[in-house]
Amino acid sequence: MQRVQQRHELINRIRGADEATAERLQQFAATTYPFLGKHDAQKFVRLLSAGEVAIATTLLLPVIPAAVAGVALTAFSVGTLGLYLRTPGMRREGSLRPTEQGTVLAKDVWMLGIGISPIAEGVNEHR
Repeated sequence: MQRVQQRHELINRIRGADEATAERLQQFAATTYPFLGKHDAQKFVRLLSAGEVAIATTLLLPVIPAAVAGVALTAFSVGTLGLYLRTPGMRREGSLRPTEQGTVLAKDVWMLGIGISPIAEGVNEHR
């Protein structure tokens, strides 16, 4: 429950991000994914927030197949892990171990496992 509350607070901060915060978030993401730097920073933040809410919705609604929700969460987590792996300063030199700054992204590797699990279950159900 605490994790849900933390995400809710993060989403509210992102939605209400001032211009400087929005620009920092966008620049951080654009260092790894340059195409993200082509949009207005506030629009980027709104889309990021909407994407997180959409993914959470797919995970909570029982009418959405678990495999579909798993694909959405896996895609998001792969993007997050890409930031972790490709952004300078997130990992210790020559290692996968995170620096202090990289811990924020590295700890979200659990999302990849959670996303893959319902995908695997869906594949097994259709055999």
